[in-house]
Amino acid sequence: MLKFDEQKQIESVSGAIALKNEIEHIIDEVYDRGFDNIYYLGIGGTYASSMQAVTYINGKSSLPVFVQHAAEYYTTGNKRLTEKSIVILSSVTGSTQEVVKAIKMIKELGSTIIAFVDEPNTPLAETGDYVISYPGNEQLKYFMAADRFMYRNGEFPDYEAYYKELEEHLAVALVEVEKSADNFGFEFAEKHRHDAMHYFIGAGNQWGAVYSYAMCYWEEQSWLRSKSIHAAEFLHGTLEIVDENTPVTLFIGEDEQRELAERVGNLLPRICGNYTIIDSKDYELPGISDKYRGRLSYFIMHAVTQRIDAHVEKLNCHPLEIRRYYRQFDY
Repeated sequence: MLKFDEQKQIESVSGAIALKNEIEHIIDEVYDRGFDNIYYLGIGGTYASSMQAVTYINGKSSLPVFVQHAAEYYTTGNKRLTEKSIVILSSVTGSTQEVVKAIKMIKELGSTIIAFVDEPNTPLAETGDYVISYPGNEQLKYFMAADRFMYRNGEFPDYEAYYKELEEHLAVALVEVEKSADNFGFEFAEKHRHDAMHYFIGAGNQWGAVYSYAMCYWEEQSWLRSKSIHAAEFLHGTLEIVDENTPVTLFIGEDEQRELAERVGNLLPRICGNYTIIDSKDYELPGISDKYRGRLSYFIMHAVTQRIDAHVEKLNCHPLEIRRYYRQFDY
């Protein structure tokens, strides 16, 4: 399999789950201290991950949790974000300029900053009140923080049982999803690698991932034009530009918003001859209880799209690491 190191991926996910005690210590401390609101802050891919985390929490918790766009914060501000607020961020490089600028203002305000930063000794790592440096697995780390907040708020009684299953089974289960999706990934890549435009649709905790997949993966990395749209919004405009030849991919998860994606799935065969449905239910997660699958739909989606991306890269002879403009010069 292309770009697939099974042991490395197992170790990566297992290592992230092993952060549980450290994350618990941080969340317990800030929860006990008290707060008014919790903000997941980001831009680009981290904004997308923030949307995922907040959607994940909203249907399960009464916690006051919000998404805060970094650039919108340092221009418009947010009067509800105060010195009593908790701000959670993630960064690979630790130097994303819009996040650095926003966090500098938030630091001066006196908010508590929890930073997941892959690279230590960087501006964002140095600004955080609590810092965890561990590479990759951004959404998993975000969801682990969310789960602990909900547990402390009395809203996740299965917390320990759930994490026991994750610790024992998730890492291996996800590499098995990738293996089972590899042939599909090749066929999808071969069919769509030269699309003039591709529409990606999703809902629930997959929506932020769909937003990121279109922008950060297809556009930024593969230089393929695409558009992401929420399943509910698709039915209020975008459906009118779909015809028999329009490339459309619908991601269906297993959380509370599944019915929104299924509604689009029922419509597509009537208006489109070039659609694909990727349903997390089609992939097994051995050892994970069915009642927890909705919490993990995104991780299944990501395992599948990684196979697509690997084959697009190979077939198009386009390394995903190269950029024409992003971080290549000042703008």
